[in-house]
Amino acid sequence: MPSLPRTPLHRIALLAFPGIRAFDVSVITEVWGADRTDRGVPAFDLRRVAADPAPVPMRGGLALTPDRTPAWLDRAELILVPGLDDHTTPAPAPVLEALRRAHARGTTIASLCGGAFTLAQAGLLDGRRALTHWALTDLFRARHPRVRVEQDALFVEDGNIWTSAGTAAGLDLCLHLVRIAHGAETAATIARSMVTAPFRAGSQAQFIEHPTPRTDRDLDALADVRAYALSHLHEPLTVPALAERAGMSPRSFARHFTAATGTTPRRWLLDQRIATAQKLLERTDLPMPEVARRAGFGSEITMRQHFAIRLTTSPRAYRASFASTPTSL
Repeated sequence: MPSLPRTPLHRIALLAFPGIRAFDVSVITEVWGADRTDRGVPAFDLRRVAADPAPVPMRGGLALTPDRTPAWLDRAELILVPGLDDHTTPAPAPVLEALRRAHARGTTIASLCGGAFTLAQAGLLDGRRALTHWALTDLFRARHPRVRVEQDALFVEDGNIWTSAGTAAGLDLCLHLVRIAHGAETAATIARSMVTAPFRAGSQAQFIEHPTPRTDRDLDALADVRAYALSHLHEPLTVPALAERAGMSPRSFARHFTAATGTTPRRWLLDQRIATAQKLLERTDLPMPEVARRAGFGSEITMRQHFAIRLTTSPRAYRASFASTPTSL
């Protein structure tokens, strides 16, 4: 994961050409194209970039009207590449060349779902870690053998190039890019307006098809346990204690928890503690030991170690980058 602080992202390019998926275009437009400045979200300048000024056709009778040519990519701070309806669709040569020039300049580039095929066509993923939807992994490996294809993640970054898994993982990636550029509170504000979860870690596993039956009772029990854990993060929660609360053995609890959330109980707890610490660092002037206590890390040293591992920064550096007007919580 890139080090913080990062340069804020304001000028965003949606790269468009025939065959792009309408869902991915909608995700990009909803995250980066809606005006939420009245809620404290920075103003983003989202532009639809295409090699041809004609409307770009999409499935279902939809069309996207470009408003910029590839020359605008020289100004973009983030380039987003939607997935494709047909993942073997060749991208126009001007699009591929523009992507190569942008990467050479150091511009952040991110693909949603099958958009990784486009980045691979441009040669940007050769020798790099990348992923796409789990159902496309074999095809991706066969067509682009020089890419180090991963599967058990929602999104990954390598060399300032981000790739994401299928459908909803593109939303996770967009919110994550907002988070690392503008802070957790900004990402949470956007997520709340979209009525979606504000935080799913990129390391979380994709929801791959497998025969794991789940009953409504299992899901309800785990939802209650997760709600309890969120309201008691400041306590030294353990997986055995949460399993007991769910009325399961630790092994059974871990299995059902992973099936329901895509991640282990221990990793989920750590993700929530980090997210809570980020919020406290952004919104309060509480001393570091108190932030660590409220987030459930136990000590400032432990919190600092986890920030270094997961965010490649320190709590103090994070606060310096993203602190807003302090409030009392």
